[in-house]
Amino acid sequence: MIQAAQTYWDEFWKGKDKPTSVSAWMFGGLPDELAQLVIDGKKTATCSGHVIYGVEDEPFPKTEDYSIILNKGEQPVAIIKTVEVSFVQLNKVTEEFAISEGEGSYEDWKSIHERFFTSELQNHGLEFSEDMLLVCERFTLIDVKDQ
Repeated sequence: MIQAAQTYWDEFWKGKDKPTSVSAWMFGGLPDELAQLVIDGKKTATCSGHVIYGVEDEPFPKTEDYSIILNKGEQPVAIIKTVEVSFVQLNKVTEEFAISEGEGSYEDWKSIHERFFTSELQNHGLEFSEDMLLVCERFTLIDVKDQ
């Protein structure tokens, strides 16, 4: 974890029982805009391609995981806690979940995610499919870093 994120994490938990599981990452595509949606309370969910976890040798998220959200400059802006994880095909994502990602209507969500996943998968030599499996997470905002 980068030092700025570690410092933020340690300061937030100072004097409290600190959870041991935390990661620091930024949202793909538009990290600053998506982080701001979290801070504004409009984004309470996210998803990623199931296959990418294997390609990048990353563990799947699980409930009770904490994450430090970074901006595109890799500076921490918020802490979230995962409250639900599910595995859903892209073409089976509900409208309610899509809207909870905070990026507009279901149609907006689908268009944005098709473009994003097509590009991300191509970077790994893989092809996009409408029935690709997603890792869908719901989270709660725990803290917003003072700017």
